[in-house]
Amino acid sequence: MASTDLDAHADARPAAPPAGDVGADRAGRLEAHGIDHIPEGERHGRPRELFAVWAAPNVSYLSLVVGAALILMGLTLGQALTVIVAGNLLWALTGVLAVSGPAAGTTGSVISRAMYGVVGNKAVVAVTGWLISAAYLALNWSAASVAGIGLAGQLGAPASPVLDAAIICAVAAATLVVSVYGHATIVRLYAVLSVVLAVVFVVVSGYVLAHADWSYRPADALHGAELWVALAGGFAIVASTPLSYSNSPDLARYLPRDSKPFAVAGWTALGAFVPSVLFTGIGALAATTLDMTDPQRALEGILPGWFVPVFVVAVVLNTVCNNGLTAYSAGLSLQSIGVRIGRVPAVLVIGVLATAMTLYALLVFDFLTSVNTMLELVVVITAPAVGVYVADICLRRNRYDGPRLLDERRGGPFWYEGGVHRAGVAAFVAGAGAALLCVSTTFWAGPVASRLGDANLSVPAGLLVAAAAYVLLARRARPASA
Repeated sequence: MASTDLDAHADARPAAPPAGDVGADRAGRLEAHGIDHIPEGERHGRPRELFAVWAAPNVSYLSLVVGAALILMGLTLGQALTVIVAGNLLWALTGVLAVSGPAAGTTGSVISRAMYGVVGNKAVVAVTGWLISAAYLALNWSAASVAGIGLAGQLGAPASPVLDAAIICAVAAATLVVSVYGHATIVRLYAVLSVVLAVVFVVVSGYVLAHADWSYRPADALHGAELWVALAGGFAIVASTPLSYSNSPDLARYLPRDSKPFAVAGWTALGAFVPSVLFTGIGALAATTLDMTDPQRALEGILPGWFVPVFVVAVVLNTVCNNGLTAYSAGLSLQSIGVRIGRVPAVLVIGVLATAMTLYALLVFDFLTSVNTMLELVVVITAPAVGVYVADICLRRNRYDGPRLLDERRGGPFWYEGGVHRAGVAAFVAGAGAALLCVSTTFWAGPVASRLGDANLSVPAGLLVAAAAYVLLARRARPASA
């Protein structure tokens, strides 16, 4: 069932439980499976469990920061709220990707071999599933660490790079514990944390709403080309979050194969969409009266003193939820690209790299600059990757065969030509090229964006060009069945 190359990994990761052992995937127990196929006898759960899995990471402090950034860009409140809803509609694509998990019974980083070939997939996943994951881990850990460092200062701790580094490492360590225990622990824990985080952030929202200016308009309202540029840029920033979650099949792969695709997609998308819209909107409302250039100080200024530590703890817990998913999938991605390492060590490797990036981002670089730079550039890669994946699901009608996808032998079903599916790689490169031509950042703009007054159209360009190119090219090359 597994390929010879896959068997070489067997001694590096925990042995898979016997077929039919449903209890093997149990909360509080180290997950035994890595990228290997989950037999039908071990599948369990219902699609509705995915709501909490995706809600907990998106009851987010970073959402407040992004919402405030839209107002700081010069948008009116109505324009910012429209952008927030429009950008978050792309969570529907995250839901579409999730349906391939139960169909294949393996991870998204393995399923994508159908799109890029066994060898080509390694290169794509190394960037989209591993390197970018490390950057997102660092980004979210930075947000939580800024809050933790601020609280330590308020409690009288002296400013010290050593203390800052200790807080960063503590947040990272808590996250990695969740990722190491794996799927069942994530599902059980996030069901509780989604409720806890929602309660805390609703309280914060209440104080924000009490201070918000619902009729807010900037002193110098944007018009014409300037408004178009701000709307496009805001959309790209908001959309970058759902486009970064191509790992949704990883969390759905334990569901029974006959789970209804609409339910899998719907609960995934809804779980992320609802809190993302609500709390990004709250961030925009906060910026109508508060100085959100320093989000933590601004929010703490309107909260009761006793509640500030609760809020900071909630920020840290949210980061653990968000990065728990990311580190979990990044570890699986490392296995899928051929690194002979078990799932647990793979999680620790990505954790160490991301912790180092976080230390640099906070101790050397500026946090808000890190956020903006990351979100402006990441869509150049993530948008075309999602475009190709969604197109493949549609072309194959979500028919994937996990054991065949795990066959890495030369001449195997997904070896294509020299291990590369040229249609998929060409479509991805075309989409990334189109996105790069249309991207506009604070330090560089592509030639198409420059001609359009620096409007950032990288998201639609990357998504649509990659998907269209794949549909046109893959019909000739893809195998009859996955």
